[in-house]
Amino acid sequence: MSKLGTLGARLHRGEIGYDFVGKRKIWYGLSILITITAILGLTVGGLNMGIEFRGGAVFTTEKTSVSVDQAETYAEEASGHDAIVQKLGSGGLRIQIAGIDTGKSDEIKNVLAKDLNVDPEKIAADLVGPSWGEDIANKAWQGLVIFMILVVIYLAIAFEWRMAVAALVALIHDITITVGIYALVGFEVTSGTVIGLLTILGYSLYDTVVVFDSLKEQTKDITKQTRWTYSDVADRSINGTLVRSINTTVVALLPVAALLFIGGGVLGAGMLNDISLSLFVGLAAGAYSSIFIATPLVADLKEREPQMKALRKRVLAKRAQAAAQGESVEEPVVEEEFDDDEDATPAVVGPRNQPASRNRGRGRPSGKRR
Repeated sequence: MSKLGTLGARLHRGEIGYDFVGKRKIWYGLSILITITAILGLTVGGLNMGIEFRGGAVFTTEKTSVSVDQAETYAEEASGHDAIVQKLGSGGLRIQIAGIDTGKSDEIKNVLAKDLNVDPEKIAADLVGPSWGEDIANKAWQGLVIFMILVVIYLAIAFEWRMAVAALVALIHDITITVGIYALVGFEVTSGTVIGLLTILGYSLYDTVVVFDSLKEQTKDITKQTRWTYSDVADRSINGTLVRSINTTVVALLPVAALLFIGGGVLGAGMLNDISLSLFVGLAAGAYSSIFIATPLVADLKEREPQMKALRKRVLAKRAQAAAQGESVEEPVVEEEFDDDEDATPAVVGPRNQPASRNRGRGRPSGKRR
């Protein structure tokens, strides 16, 4: 078995673990810091909205020897507006001019063809009216709000309202960070960006629901025992699904990174930049929020319940009594290096089944009687 597979099995059985919930204030503080930075980026720089939302025209040319900077100058002189020019993998140019009157597109195209020394018939023009762009923006916001409402309703029914609230906070956290990164780096917000945002919300929700499902299963009769608090079992749920979350996130990030750094950076494909950045940042933020934000927040909310307060009091009293009598106290979570040392002392994270006997069958070849 590989080291990662062995690690995942040991985490799932509770033999090793990390105290995610106990250190939740660190994760909250880090998320608040990142979120504030993202909001400042939005406030100061704002979003670079594409023509889908502002209206304008996009001209795509055939292969030309004119540089991007020179083409940008030609486009601004021809239109009287700021222009964004991108080099395409085919050697052509993608010239985007926002805020122009679509009725002047033919005139601008002819001027560009002359300046770039290309055939006007070989320049493709895509026009977007400002009213259509505004309608697209409104539809995008409506879709996002409807998605959030459906998520809260589903999680409240399938699990409970506290988990629904925690998942909603995690989703808002992911969206804010992703949009803030767009504002900070100046990438253009297009319809591809909206598609990417909705996609990463699904990924983030998937990881969160996996942990919530494990937590729900392990806390069915939690008040009938006095060994573990709700936070202890929440830690087990995170640790038990940790490697799975890491694996799914890394596998999803690899092709997205190829789109962002190779497709967008090397080949210069405009739409790939828009959708791949939102996917890359959103997937990473979603994996982080599922582990470090959503479940610890659920534990915080649950620990406020009278039943869970009473349970914590009983658990701590029992541990204190055991320590006073010199008995061995099972700590719910023990931080240790995630290695494959078979002699390491196991740590228990939440309830788990103990083997019936480790000495049974020893000394017998293949379990046969002599």
